[in-house]
Amino acid sequence: MQPLPDVQALRSAHDYRLTRVGVTGIRKPVQVKRAQGSRTLVALLDAFVDLPGQQRGIHMSRNVEAINEAIDHAVQQPVRGIEDLAAGIATDLLKRHDYATIAEVAVEADFFLERTQPSGQKSLEPYSLVASAKAQRGQGVRRSIGALVTGINACPCAMETARKLLEERGIHREGPNITHNQRNRVLLMLETGEAHGVDAEDIIGVAEEGLSAPTYEILKRGDEARLVIRAHERPRFVEDVVREVLSGVVAKWPTLPDDTLVMVRSEAEESIHKHNAFAERVTTLGELRAPAR
Repeated sequence: MQPLPDVQALRSAHDYRLTRVGVTGIRKPVQVKRAQGSRTLVALLDAFVDLPGQQRGIHMSRNVEAINEAIDHAVQQPVRGIEDLAAGIATDLLKRHDYATIAEVAVEADFFLERTQPSGQKSLEPYSLVASAKAQRGQGVRRSIGALVTGINACPCAMETARKLLEERGIHREGPNITHNQRNRVLLMLETGEAHGVDAEDIIGVAEEGLSAPTYEILKRGDEARLVIRAHERPRFVEDVVREVLSGVVAKWPTLPDDTLVMVRSEAEESIHKHNAFAERVTTLGELRAPAR
């Protein structure tokens, strides 16, 4: 039997290098190690390599094979985190694609943590974990781990303006004043080298603390009131949220190296506008630790 033609290895009609070619949206179960034992996360994976201009296409099935083998291995030996899974797949991709110089893998997974409501009742709350890894031939692997957290912001501007208008009417209030609330989504990502690890639970905690208040899937009336009061006692703009999270990162991880990349993004769904409010900072821990930040 004649060997099948390798169409992907043929010369490209146009010698343009492509930065990312691969597969997206592969859904797999992932076994992750935790102190209480391993747990299964349902993950969505994307995997890419770069492609030289002279070659028509990549061998796409190799990306899927690399993912499948990594998942199968994780069943026997659970990974420490989804960023480790991404790093292992990215390294394997460079072995399978000898024409590539860069491999990138992205992973998203739902994650649940037990949280205590204001009344003391406990509940499992959903979060989104986000991880990525980039392997460069001869330069090792950089990997990122982060979380998307949803909470509440209470607007400081409307609070102070409402206070002034009420005082002009002779109405004086003790404690926090009325204002409008926003549902805020915070994304915190940390990029580290292979020698350093960061727990997803800690990332979620730092991101959530930056908000005026967290949110919960179910609240009784008393907890609803306590949560609203807490949010109004900590009024914050999206800018405040980003800065609070940055401060939390510096305090939480004093031993991470200065070249650790930090990305914090806050987006609020405005309740009195038709647009959203947005703030972001991309920096390094070294820059955050410097006097002029």
